[in-house]
Amino acid sequence: MKLHWSPRSPFVRKVMIVAHELGLTDRITLLRTVVATTKPHLPLMAENPLSKIPTLVLDDGTVLYDSPVVCEYLDSLHAGRKLYPIDRKDRMIALRRQALGDGFLDFLLLLRNERERELPSHVHLSAFTTKKPAVLSALDKEADALAASPFGIGHIAIGCALSYLDFRFARDDWRVGHPGIARWHREFAARPSVRATEPVDDS
Repeated sequence: MKLHWSPRSPFVRKVMIVAHELGLTDRITLLRTVVATTKPHLPLMAENPLSKIPTLVLDDGTVLYDSPVVCEYLDSLHAGRKLYPIDRKDRMIALRRQALGDGFLDFLLLLRNERERELPSHVHLSAFTTKKPAVLSALDKEADALAASPFGIGHIAIGCALSYLDFRFARDDWRVGHPGIARWHREFAARPSVRATEPVDDS
C-alpha cells in the first residue's frame, strides 16, 4: 500500500498511530506529499480530487480517503482486538469520540491558517477561540471514561488533537484548568505508537 504522507499532518499521524498499533507499518510505503489549502497538489488530485492527505492507494489501485476511512480499512486487516469496536453501543461512543477529535483538529487547522493571514478575520478568530475551551472542558469531563475504556480510534483522534495543540499552539497552555484530560494525555503520549509518530515541521 502507498500512503500520501507528511510528518507534520495530524490526520496522517492518526493513520500512522493506527498502523503502529496494529503492526502494519511494514506493509505501507510512505510518499512525501506536500499539500496546502491555497495550493492544490495536482498529481495527488489524480488520486484524491480533494487534494488532501492522508490518501491511501491499495495494491489493486483502489484509493481510500480520508483518515476515518483509512483507519477503519487498516483495522480490517488483522484478527486481533479492533480499534473500531464491534458492539454497537461501544462503536457509537468510539465514533463520537473520533468525530470530536477530528472536528477539533479541523478548526485548529483553520484557526492556525486564519492567524497567519495578513488580515485575519476577527469574527472567525473569535468563533474558533470560543470553541477551543468548550471542547477542552468536554474532554476533561470525559477523561475518566476515556481512561477506563479499551484503547481505540476515539482515543487516537482525541490524542492527536491534543498533541497538535502542543505542536502548533505551544504558547497556549491548554492543560491549565483541565487536569483530567491532561493526565490522560500524558499516558497517551507515552505509548510506543505515539512516540514513534512525533510530528516534524519540515516545511
